[in-house]
Amino acid sequence: MLDKDGTLENSPNFSQKLAHERASLIESYIKKDIRESLLKAWGIRDNIFDLTGLMAVGSREENAIVAAAYVAQRGYSWSEARQIVDRAFEQAHKHCTKTPESAPLFPGVREMLETFTEAGLKLGIISADSTPEIAAFIQRYQLSEYIQLILGSDFNFRKPDPQLFLEACKMLQVSPSQTLMIGDSVGDIKMAQGAGAAGTIGISWSESLIGHLGTADLEIRDLKEIKIFD
Repeated sequence: MLDKDGTLENSPNFSQKLAHERASLIESYIKKDIRESLLKAWGIRDNIFDLTGLMAVGSREENAIVAAAYVAQRGYSWSEARQIVDRAFEQAHKHCTKTPESAPLFPGVREMLETFTEAGLKLGIISADSTPEIAAFIQRYQLSEYIQLILGSDFNFRKPDPQLFLEACKMLQVSPSQTLMIGDSVGDIKMAQGAGAAGTIGISWSESLIGHLGTADLEIRDLKEIKIFD
């Protein structure tokens, strides 16, 4: 099983741009200072994107709930706050579109997928992103020949719930005890370990994050470190 954002897709720059767009729109709708508070809550401080923050590892819904809570603090009902945030998120999505330039594949991703496929391994993606967005990612990079399953945050379960991993294994018709998880967040590791996965590999592309996935069976900095032996 593979995570997407931060594992296959190098999306921090895009995610930061999207967060700024969302925050600016919300502030323009309520005409009250809220932009900086929202950015900090999402994990962006002094224009530095926290790779372990909510915007990096959380789902769209989780980010929306946090934003709505801040809007509600400004005197809006919960229903009004959610409507404002949902409107801003929808508009921001129209203004910010992922492209191979704004959110490229990490080095070695395609080669890794090719190697795994040639070895006869079944590959699935479990992501905090929505299932349609995962499908768009696969189409954008023409990866359909490698990926047999996608499950997003719109499914019945979310990371780090082990049931999400179990459901993915069931759909792929593989045993969790024979399935490996590769991801870049603590949630990926906890989910797989809770489901009894064969093993977990944590990838930290940023040198500043080395060590934060210490609970994984193996922590790597490059996908080339993964080898398949007969």
